[in-house]
Parts: sequence; C-alpha cells; structure tokens
Amino acid sequence: MTTQAPAPTRREQILAEAARLFAERGFHGVGVDEIGAAVGISGPGLYRHFAGKDAMLAELLVGISERLLAGGKQRVAQANRSAGSATEAAAEPAAVLDSLIDGHIDFALDDRPLITLHDRELGQLRESDRKLVRQLQRQYVELWVDVVRALRPDASEGEARAAVHAVFGLLNSTPHLGSAHSLPGRAATAALLRRLAHGALGAL
Repeated sequence: MTTQAPAPTRREQILAEAARLFAERGFHGVGVDEIGAAVGISGPGLYRHFAGKDAMLAELLVGISERLLAGGKQRVAQANRSAGSATEAAAEPAAVLDSLIDGHIDFALDDRPLITLHDRELGQLRESDRKLVRQLQRQYVELWVDVVRALRPDASEGEARAAVHAVFGLLNSTPHLGSAHSLPGRAATAALLRRLAHGALGAL
C-alpha cells in the first residue's frame, strides 16, 4: 500500500509557479500578478505569503541549497546506519557515493527550473542571501569530496573537488537536454546520468 504524498500548501504552489515562470521568462520578465494568476489568487494576495518577488527568489535558491545539503547528509547517515550498528564499520564509500549520486539525479530531473534560476538569477539575490547559498553549496561539495576521497584515496583533495564539480555540471545539464517530453523517460534518463557520473568519477 503506497502512502499518498500530502497536497502542496498554497505557499509551495506559489513557489513552484514562481520557479517555472522565472525560469521561462527571467526574474524581471514576470510580474507578481502573473504569479498570482498561475495559482488562482490575485497578485496582491501573494503578499500574505511573501514580501515580494525578491523574497520568493531568495526562498527558492536558499531553500534548494538547504535541501540538497540536508538530503546529502541524510543519505550518508542512512548508508552508515544500514551498514550496521555504531560498533561496526561504516558503509562502504561506494554505497554512500551511489546514494549521493541518486539524490542529486532526483534533484536534476525534478527541479530543472531551479537549476536554470541558479545559473541565471543568483546575482539578483541580496548579498547576504547569495553568501548563504554559496556557503551551503560549499558544504555540499565537501560532503561529496570526503566520500570520493574515501573511495579514491590516491586522488588529491584538489582532484576530488574538481571531479565533484564536474559531476555537478554534468548532472545539472538537464535543463539543456530539451523538454521533459523529448527525454527517453525518467528512469532511462536517470540511468544514463548515473552511468555518466560514475564514469567521470572513475577517471580519477
């Protein structure tokens, strides 16, 4: 018996439509009224949820960075728990890396508008929010670097970090692969991205 996911809140609906519209037409090309219309409320009604477009963009970009880091940490912890009790060895680095790759592939396939937003609109954030995004991203990178170096101990820290950034670039290329309908299906695309990621890291 499958558990049905809870329906998105109004706030989540607004953020999802804002992400889609910002990605399609640019941050400055979308008005508050259009975002409101996309979720069936008046533009001014959005101000009950957000102070304005800037606040939406900040929550989208800071939020996804927080989610990636939290998800990565959770996957590492879950892999270690599945390896046995605290008195036993930690999970094999290969299993942890598999889990991290799968988690990032889910993001790359399910949150394509946020990748576009990050690439195009990060500079629109206030300096404090932009610094927070960068800080969270660095922590996420280092989480991967630790796992990669455990798996490839002969690789230097610089090589491991460069490889991780290269894999992120590869996985985050999904907005450039065409529309979701033009891809070979989610499972097939995920499998392809997984092979490419492992191939890139295997070159270390």
